[in-house]
Amino acid sequence: MDKGPVRFGFILLPYFTLTAFSGLLDVLRLAGDEGDNSRPVRCTWQVIDETLVPVRSSSGIQVVPSEHLGDPSRFDYVVVVGGLLHTGTPVSNGLLEFIRNAARQNVALVAVCTGAFTLMRAGVLDQHRVCVSWFHYWDFLEQFPATDPHNIVADRLYVFDRQRITCSGGRASIDVAAEILRRHMDASIVDKALRILQVDGSNRSETVQPLPPGIEPTAHPVVRRAVLLMEQHMGQALSLDQLAAQLNISVRQLERLFKECTGQSPQAYGRGMRLRLAAWLLTHSKKTISVIAATCGFSDASHLGREFRSTFGIPPSVWRARAQLPASLLPEQVPPPDGINEVFPNRREFY
Repeated sequence: MDKGPVRFGFILLPYFTLTAFSGLLDVLRLAGDEGDNSRPVRCTWQVIDETLVPVRSSSGIQVVPSEHLGDPSRFDYVVVVGGLLHTGTPVSNGLLEFIRNAARQNVALVAVCTGAFTLMRAGVLDQHRVCVSWFHYWDFLEQFPATDPHNIVADRLYVFDRQRITCSGGRASIDVAAEILRRHMDASIVDKALRILQVDGSNRSETVQPLPPGIEPTAHPVVRRAVLLMEQHMGQALSLDQLAAQLNISVRQLERLFKECTGQSPQAYGRGMRLRLAAWLLTHSKKTISVIAATCGFSDASHLGREFRSTFGIPPSVWRARAQLPASLLPEQVPPPDGINEVFPNRREFY
């Protein structure tokens, strides 16, 4: 299998995520040589850019590119490492054209973290499945509304689809590096690199992204994926048949697993998620109760009101009024909004 070296070019976008970059790179470094010499024997890597000006990471650490963009065919893989989305720093036309040129020359393109947004903007992800973090799922739909939602994967760590590899970011970049290298060298070499990094094996692409609040780490992977899918379809809840079909299991099996892991049916659990979202919107937005009802998948304001009162003990209007009062003036009989976490920062619309 050793035909090396495997050649990697890294593009670091402004305010890139340092963990995602360093995790992937260290697997290459450790698998690329024998011993602890860090020689680029089995793998080579360069940080490339239009200029050699240092690129600032989201943590403030800066990395200096070693080469200009040049000809992408000198690499087997071009890795685009993203980071903070809302910095106001646009990706240059020159960089987008380099990515398109790499695709035309059949160079494998890897997007880590929000790097998928840049590949999408370059137009090289058409008809491909795209992995994004659950945290940026709504941002992706908002920026690329013409994308088929069925091609967006926000419940797995990464996706390999032909010559496109997309990764949710963070620790998952280690797994992506390991899977790439296993295609080019003996698996024992890759496993040794992971052990040096104190990683007990690598996660497979089927591994579920980090858990949403309220799901135990021991929950069955199908249940964890189901919850992430429910989270992505807040406004138009998936039917039980649709949910089971996306998970490739029977409705009966899904109901059994949910009952074992959460003590609830999938429908009850999903209704609770949508009610918690409604409570968050009542507190953090000025939407009318009717609009919030539609946003959260309820038929109308009356439907939301009945479900809301049944769960929280007060109607939506009282919940909203309570959120506007200083703590010293809150009536004791109205329960506090415990457990409502802002898991959708800066989000006001759910499509």
